[in-house]
Amino acid sequence: MKTHLSSFFLTFYVSILLISCANYGDALLYKNKDIKVSKIKTVLYFNPEVFPDISEIKEPTYNAFYSATSDKMRSLGNVKYLQVNSPMSFDDVDTKTIKEICENNNADVAVVPKVKYFKVGFGKYVFSNQVIVSMKLYDSKGHFIMETSYDTYKGNGRLLGTASNSVIIGTKGAIRKMNKELRN
Repeated sequence: MKTHLSSFFLTFYVSILLISCANYGDALLYKNKDIKVSKIKTVLYFNPEVFPDISEIKEPTYNAFYSATSDKMRSLGNVKYLQVNSPMSFDDVDTKTIKEICENNNADVAVVPKVKYFKVGFGKYVFSNQVIVSMKLYDSKGHFIMETSYDTYKGNGRLLGTASNSVIIGTKGAIRKMNKELRN
């Protein structure tokens, strides 16, 4: 009886810990409360800035990123998304370019993403590649609205998986957080 009771409490404690860690990965880094965004019909995504800057990982990152954005935008309902096949610097965003591209494509908002890879493991033993997906949201006039990020290691607590799967999970998590904040 004692062993069953202690194993029940251990299972209960571990499950509560895992459930509470699931929301730990997403973060709202900044939100400009002065700018109100009306109903969004079209979202424009730039190619994500990839860190470290290695040419071999850029194309798979772009494919995984746009696969996740198309899936997530489809689940959000009647929102179209456009893809701009040129990266924009995440740390030094050119708001004039954003304004011009939004006007030319009739987009309501623009998203400037960044995907940062890091390895999880001990010494030379690497378990998996995890990512932090960060996104900055701008309105069609070039005003900065918010910045969100999603850390796949903190958010899912997973050690195994491919790098492209981590990009998909991180992208969907960052979009989910951004959508949640826009509704508030």
